[in-house]
Amino acid sequence: MNMAPTANLEMNEPRLTSLSHGGGCGCKIAPGVLSEILKSVPQLPFPKELLIGIETSDDAAVYQINESQAIVATTDFFMPIVDDPFDFGKIAATNAISDIYAMGGTPLFALALVGMPIKILSNKTIARILEGGAEACRTAGIPIAGGHTIDSVEPIYGLVAIGIVDPKRVKSNASAQPGDVLILGKPLGVGILSAALKKDLLSPDSYQEMILNTTKLNTAGPDLAKLAGVHALTDVTGFGLAGHTLELARGSNCTAHIDWSQVPLLSNVQNLADDGVITGASDRNWLSYGDDVGISEDFTPAQRALLTDPQTSGGLLVSCSPDSVTEVLEIFRQHHFLAARVIGHMSKRQEKPLLIA
Repeated sequence: MNMAPTANLEMNEPRLTSLSHGGGCGCKIAPGVLSEILKSVPQLPFPKELLIGIETSDDAAVYQINESQAIVATTDFFMPIVDDPFDFGKIAATNAISDIYAMGGTPLFALALVGMPIKILSNKTIARILEGGAEACRTAGIPIAGGHTIDSVEPIYGLVAIGIVDPKRVKSNASAQPGDVLILGKPLGVGILSAALKKDLLSPDSYQEMILNTTKLNTAGPDLAKLAGVHALTDVTGFGLAGHTLELARGSNCTAHIDWSQVPLLSNVQNLADDGVITGASDRNWLSYGDDVGISEDFTPAQRALLTDPQTSGGLLVSCSPDSVTEVLEIFRQHHFLAARVIGHMSKRQEKPLLIA
């Protein structure tokens, strides 16, 4: 019997998660596969106004329009990670908008991306998904100004999010410096909790914790971007903590060191991982980049699963100077990210770009 709250679906409709082969950011194409696909795609020359494109796998594109303003543009969409349609829509929209915050930007408006199996889901259920997305946008203070809909085999929802940032305050994922301190804004474990939900192993308390975590906008981003001591910023999503830290380290030509004992986790995810409740995406992530990660011999399979666990609407990862740590943690506290903590540091490039102690 499912221990999580009953989904708000019409009678005789299937669970949303039963319609998706991979939920949330866990349905991302694995980074190694994506790199293989993209390397054969010809790239046009970038205009000088395009400050950030695809070269460092950053969270959003940034295009400068004048001396003090640049447009931040991103898109994100996925299949259901939960069964409640309102929660699904809110999570997906929060996840997309947070990429604007991860660049240090402020969101302006959004466009909805909607693909639904209209012969399987009722109009009321689909409307609830859109209502959840609209609620996240209201919280961010932005309108949904349009979008596009299709009839698809699996339910898909997300946003194109557009924001604005001062070019001098853009925070890339490729500008960390040796000696920087790494700070993570949200606890890990969303992928494992979503796997537990599919297996009817998730308690009501754990479900609520997952919803609170995944629907919390990373609003600390713009304030963090104002600090000169914040050198790099990204968010942790489908490639897991290891994958997104690797992107930061490679782009900055540094090695990242993570103290696993300091990494915050959602309640009960360690126990679930120990019991083998993990996502297939976690293994795919490790196969894609595991050769670049140095881990100790006593690092357990469950810990590795958490390290690579795909996070949907995950937390900000900050690389900052040591003398900025207090300010960074205070900004997180002001935005009610009480789990934020120091999890490691950056050094000059070593043989492997990521080391876990």
